[in-house]
Amino acid sequence: MKSREFLKSQMMLRLATVDSSGSPHIVPVWYMYANDKFYIGTNTKTKKARNIKKNSKVSFCIDTGIKSPDIFGVMGIGRARLILKTDMVELLAKKILLRYFKNLKNKSAQQLLNQTDCIIEIIPKKITDWKY
Repeated sequence: MKSREFLKSQMMLRLATVDSSGSPHIVPVWYMYANDKFYIGTNTKTKKARNIKKNSKVSFCIDTGIKSPDIFGVMGIGRARLILKTDMVELLAKKILLRYFKNLKNKSAQQLLNQTDCIIEIIPKKITDWKY
């Protein structure tokens, strides 16, 4: 499936959550796609994490290209949960960050790792792709 390889190769996911007033909140995030799930490192104080705690419904979009025939994208809806178990958070956060940094000795990588106290796990219910 082309979509699965695409999801593993891309670097930015736009995550939409719903706040307590029913308004959408959309943010670009770093992520990892594994075992048909998405994993996003964050902090429990972020709006996206607070929103997911109250409402597990999410949508997402990953796309590339601005001119045909190189436009391809994947969007979906699903349920999200917060992984809070410290050892799992650290393990997944390191794997996610290693997609973006050569190693975790980098100052920025260390700061992000230290600030990450939860992982958002998204289980997609429906995924659609498009190509132009």
